[in-house]
Order: sequence, then structure tokens, then C-alpha cells
Amino acid sequence: MFDYNNILQQKIDALKESGSYRYFLDVNKSAQHFPRFYYENEMGEKKMAVNWCSNDYMCMSVNEDVIGKLNFISHRSGAGSGGTRNISGTTIYHKELEKTLSQLHKKEAALLFGGAYLANLTALSTLGKLFTDAVFISDEENHASLIEGMKASGCEKIIFHHNDTQHLEDILKALPAERPKIIVFESVYSISGTIGPVEEIVLLAKKYNCLTYIDEVHAVGLYGQDGGGISSQLGLQGGIDIINGTLAKGFGVIGGYIAASQSIVDAIRSFGSGFIFTTSLPPAVCAAATKSIELLSGKHEWRDKFHKNIRLLRNKLKEQNINFNTNDSHITTITIGNETVCKQAADTLLRDFGLYLQPVNYPTVKKGAACLRITVTVKHDEAEMAYLAESLRQVMQLLNKNDLPQLKQQEHP
Repeated sequence: MFDYNNILQQKIDALKESGSYRYFLDVNKSAQHFPRFYYENEMGEKKMAVNWCSNDYMCMSVNEDVIGKLNFISHRSGAGSGGTRNISGTTIYHKELEKTLSQLHKKEAALLFGGAYLANLTALSTLGKLFTDAVFISDEENHASLIEGMKASGCEKIIFHHNDTQHLEDILKALPAERPKIIVFESVYSISGTIGPVEEIVLLAKKYNCLTYIDEVHAVGLYGQDGGGISSQLGLQGGIDIINGTLAKGFGVIGGYIAASQSIVDAIRSFGSGFIFTTSLPPAVCAAATKSIELLSGKHEWRDKFHKNIRLLRNKLKEQNINFNTNDSHITTITIGNETVCKQAADTLLRDFGLYLQPVNYPTVKKGAACLRITVTVKHDEAEMAYLAESLRQVMQLLNKNDLPQLKQQEHP
């Protein structure tokens, strides 16, 4: 008799043994005290910690105007949408949000999804099925959602070296001119923090008659005069055919979307299973997201503060001789390497210093490349950054001595 549960348990045990098993902390998030939060430790004691791994960069999830809009529309329209977009799940709030997104990205139309992962999966798989003999040309560091979307299309995929436009052109030269080609890349890569060569890729796409698909998930709300992302910052929205973004990071709510021409959006709306058969976002969530975008689009000084905090954090890390990856984006990671050691370091930071940094391990990164990704927000202050840097210095010193468990409880701000 085939023992299904035993097979699965063996695989889970192997994952734990490798150090890549993911443990979740039950965070009791506080809108009033963010980025501080509360949790219970293994002894059942209530503890407070500072969150250094939330992607709520601009703290819009705790913005009073956004919360107020969410509450107001919830009372008017209810907690859920009640159906898919084609079966009663399209409301005035969905349409208003899509209009706001299309305007943000200077596109004819936009299409909402439950998340940016689903948006990538649906859009890419659908495009691949609609264009006969299409080929995807994909950056080697592309996100899992992009990879899964291309895979689900059944089309050929050719990988080019990360941000290597010469390699990209070599690939394009070798492909028939009449074959449909879609270049897939990101604006800000979530682990390395590198920024894609957007302008160069746009020029190559025009030269070789390709569609361009950019993932702006870690850039929307954070870059550009209006918060439209890297393509907005560079003034290149018109050169990108399809822009993917999220409402869950810089905008602080939930959901994903694409923005493109009317024909592309309508095709994915009409043929994309991930859109057709999924219940739509709650109306109140759409209204809150619209409010968040409107606020951020008009508050460039908020983005200035965010990027000032990035520079301040990195200066504090340098003062403590903490090695981190250098890049032109806001992504700040400290490579640990071994998955188990990375988890021990994160546990020590939480237990003994009140600092929450979730370890990033395989399959998000390659095996043996586990890291700590520090996410600063507009609400972290200089004292908290200094304390984080000093705490990391102590933990890294003990890590090098293989002495992590012997740390004692520290006082923290």
C-alpha cells in the first residue's frame, strides 16, 4: 500500500535537515506602532520586536487615509466582491482602480488580479498560447512567477545572462525575424537589488520587433516622480508593452495587475484562465488601493524620505563593518551562505535583540546562498537603524566564532 503521508513527511524532514524549511512567526501587527509588533515566544511570553523584513516600504498599509477608505467602502459594499469579474465581481471600485493604474503607467488599460504572481502567471501563459510559435527571452534572475508563467505557456524559453544586453542581442539575432518574441525582465531584482537595463532592452525590442514584459513589483510606489516605477523614472513607459506591478508592497494593500494596450489587456481578460475563474478583489480593497496610489503619486517627498532612509541605513551598516550587497536600488541583503546558520542568526536577532529578519533561503535563492534581506521603511528612525547595525555586528562576530547560542538578552530601543 502506498503511504502518501509518509512520503511527504520524508520530503519535509529532508527539507528541515537541509536548513531550507520555512518557519513562520505569528506576528500581531500593530497599525499604531508599526514597524514594532508583538508576538509570543516559545515560552508563551508576550514580546515586542521591530520588523525589518516587511515589504510595506512606504507604510501605506497603516496610513490613516487608506484605512479610512477601506473601512468606509467595506460598510457600503461589504467584505467581498461576491464573484468573478464576469459574474457580478466587477464593481465601480474595480474600474476606478484599473483607470488609476493605467494613468499611472501611461497605458490605455489595466487589469486587476488577486496578486502579482497570478498576474504574471496568467498574462505570460496566455500570451504564449495566443501567439503561434512564440518564444520567450528571459533574464536568468527572473522571479518564480515569471518563470512559471512562461513554462505554463508551453512555449520555448531562452535565458540570457543577467542584465547582459549583448547576450540578449546575440539571442535575438539568431531568431527568425517573423517569429513572435517576448522579452521578459524585471526593473528591480528582489535579491541582488540590481536594476534592469530598461532603456537598452527597449531599444533592442524595437530593433528586433519584440514585445517587452517588465515586472515592476519592487519599484512601483518607490521610484519615479509619480511612483510609477523605474520605467516612470526613466520616462520609458511608452517603450514597454506590458507592465506588471503589485498593490501589496509600495502601495501597502493587496493585489496585482498588468498595464498595457487595450488589445493586450482585453486579450488576457478574455482568454486568461487565471483571471476568468478567480473571484475578484473586494471592492473596499480596490478603493483603498486607489487611495494609496493617489496619495503616493502626489507625495514625491515621501519617496525622498524613503531613499534617504536607505542611505542612512547603509551608512550605519558601514560604520559597523557589516558587509552587504551594493546596488543602485533599495534592496539590502547580507549573504550568510549556509541555510542553517542563516536561520540561527535570524533566531538570535529576534530572541536576544528584538529584531525580526526572516532568513531568505532556497528556492528563493540558490542553495548555499541564504541571506538576510533588510527592509527599511519610511517609519524606521535613525536610532533603530543604529541599533540594528550594532546588533548585526555582534551576531556576525559570534557567527564567525560559531557561538550564536551563547548570546544574552540585550536592551533595545
